[in-house]
Amino acid sequence: MINKTIKKKPRVTRFKKVCLFCKKDKAAEIDYKNIELLSRYVSSRGKIVSRRISGNCAKHQRKVAREIKRARFLSLLSYTGEIIS
Repeated sequence: MINKTIKKKPRVTRFKKVCLFCKKDKAAEIDYKNIELLSRYVSSRGKIVSRRISGNCAKHQRKVAREIKRARFLSLLSYTGEIIS
């Protein structure tokens, strides 16, 4: 019999993303009027970016989602992403 060695893929260690809003030195206020901040958490298709990708904690992700929905309702943000004209 031939002895076959199984090669294992090397594990990639990724650093844990830290919530931007939990940092004491850079505490940004989450508000529906702050469009530049909220647009960072909206994809190009208009979807709210998930917590896993954005790195927010659960508490701040809920607040970001709530403020994005308020901004959409007041027509400050688009529901469908950027309109190309």
